Amino acid sequence: MRAARVVTLVLTAHGSRDPRSAANAQAVASRIRRLRPGLDVRVAFCDLNTPRLVDALTPGAVVSPFLLADAYHARTDIPRQIADCGVSVRQAAVLGEDDRLVAVMHERIAELGLSTTDSELGLVVVAIGSTHAAANARTADVAGKLIAGTRWATATTAFATGSGPSPADAVDRLRRNGARRMVIAPWFLAPGQLTDRVLKYAAGEGIPMAAPLGSHQLVAETVLDRFDTALAEPIAA
Repeated sequence: MRAARVVTLVLTAHGSRDPRSAANAQAVASRIRRLRPGLDVRVAFCDLNTPRLVDALTPGAVVSPFLLADAYHARTDIPRQIADCGVSVRQAAVLGEDDRLVAVMHERIAELGLSTTDSELGLVVVAIGSTHAAANARTADVAGKLIAGTRWATATTAFATGSGPSPADAVDRLRRNGARRMVIAPWFLAPGQLTDRVLKYAAGEGIPMAAPLGSHQLVAETVLDRFDTALAEPIAA
């Protein structure tokens, strides 16, 4: 009887000089292994950390970008590294603005003890900016999803990098629109230097800031959903 073929999921993160980022990717990988016993789950990085993606690829694997935005790293960097290896693999979609991740961020905001019925509260979603305008536009959808079902006054999006509105710009805008209190929701998978920078700003302004998405089980489930979808598609040559 032929043994079942082992499929590899390569959870591929951007990489960071901050060790909390890599630790979070490893924690998500551990959750995936518990959710899907027998699945070969590997963690790899595009840059700055090891193992690099080129060292983790195996024929037939599914490269699952541990990324929120469908921007440079998902569209250019990862495909280029795969092509340079010459290994036949599939690439899954990014995690995006999945409703499960929105639910996680709702939990993170709830941990601050804020009421969903506070009609004077303004919400600022802070994300990594991209030169890919469509990616920024999709990220901006998160604010609307988070405010739905609440009585919060208003919500908007800011970017920690790039030319989009900064957190300070976004807060000023919401104050002009009548918000008397604020909360910052960091649309990040893990803590790091950028989230620390936003947190420093928030602390200086007296604005509570939720934790990043982290290694929540729903994050792992979203990765597996993207993996399963990619596995059902024809493998790239």
